[in-house]
Amino acid sequence: MEANSEKLKQPTPLIAAGIFLGLGLGGFVDGIVLHQILQWHHMLSNVRPLNNESNIDLNMVWDGLFHALDWLLTVVGVALLWRAGGREDVPWSSQTFIGSILLGFGLFNVVEGLIDHQILGIHHVKPGPNQLAWDIGFLIFGALLIVVGWLMIKTRKVAE
Repeated sequence: MEANSEKLKQPTPLIAAGIFLGLGLGGFVDGIVLHQILQWHHMLSNVRPLNNESNIDLNMVWDGLFHALDWLLTVVGVALLWRAGGREDVPWSSQTFIGSILLGFGLFNVVEGLIDHQILGIHHVKPGPNQLAWDIGFLIFGALLIVVGWLMIKTRKVAE
């Protein structure tokens, strides 16, 4: 009977929670480290350079909206994690959860990097000399996180 109940285990709710938490945390790390601490760029710094008060204010508002989205993604992740915690059919695994967070963090980097840096060009990771290298490094780092997260999830599923 135990073998049949093991087959009914569904890691998907835990994975979904981890992905949303990873998306939110990835955005927070980007916003806090690259926007605020290092001040390499702001949301619209390539379109509205920080050379006058109006542009500074506009970038500040868009950075705030960006953080609001990060907060919303994190809240969704916490809510999904809370719901998953109440389910008996969700197998708890640190490896699956951390892998899901890494996958979400990497997805954030790849999607944000492709859309904001490459397609829209509204900002770059580090504008100036070698900005393309910084942008590509950001994408590679995101892709690496996706691969590592995916492998952590997959190897855990095989072991269950």
